Amino acid sequence: MLTFRKLALAAAVAAVAIVAAPFAASAAEEPAAFKQCRACHSPEAGKNGVGPSLFGAYGRKIGQAPNYKYSPAHLSHADQTIDEAFLTKYLANPKEVIPGNKMIFAGLKNPADVTAVIAYLKSLK
Repeated sequence: MLTFRKLALAAAVAAVAIVAAPFAASAAEEPAAFKQCRACHSPEAGKNGVGPSLFGAYGRKIGQAPNYKYSPAHLSHADQTIDEAFLTKYLANPKEVIPGNKMIFAGLKNPADVTAVIAYLKSLK
């Protein structure tokens, strides 16, 4: 038999679950270094800018963002998965990793910024 105490506890647990649910799958907090990326890229699904949307970029192959026209340089690397190893090098120096790409971004020089941006990109799914 359910007591008042058990019912109250069940109601409290349900209330917490309802309030917390929208936050459970949310992205990590956007790091300050991502502001440089935002100049051309959106973290929102399907919202391309000068560069492709970065939503869901982590784990997919290069050149796969829907409705975005990639440079031939990026398309020549279409077999490469966007993972932590790739991003660690790419975010530090995009022109060295994919020569001839159309990004004007020189790269993140602080390794902590690279780590923070990678963690953020992982959360965009």
